[in-house]
Amino acid sequence: MYEDWDLIEASFAKQYGIRLETMTGDNDMSWAEFSRLLNGIMPNTPLGSIVQIRAEEDPDILEHFTPEQRSIRDQWRTEHDPVKEMTEEEKEESVKEVQQLIAQMFS
Repeated sequence: MYEDWDLIEASFAKQYGIRLETMTGDNDMSWAEFSRLLNGIMPNTPLGSIVQIRAEEDPDILEHFTPEQRSIRDQWRTEHDPVKEMTEEEKEESVKEVQQLIAQMFS
């Protein structure tokens, strides 16, 4: 989430017309609402486009990727190697960190 925050902000602005950086006070958004909206991000947004590139598995589509698309996909897969597994303790700590960050942003 940290590394994609700029994409999330741009996608919220494009899809919903919401500028997350200006949300304070009376304009606060709950975590539940933020989560629902994030889950509804469409493919034609900055985040949606990047997620599609990262997740692509179809060899015919991969064959026609641009060098930039290949780089995005390769970098993501290198950094998020499924072979590297987190311990339960690491997972719990990671979740706590994200929850604290979001709580600070939306409270």
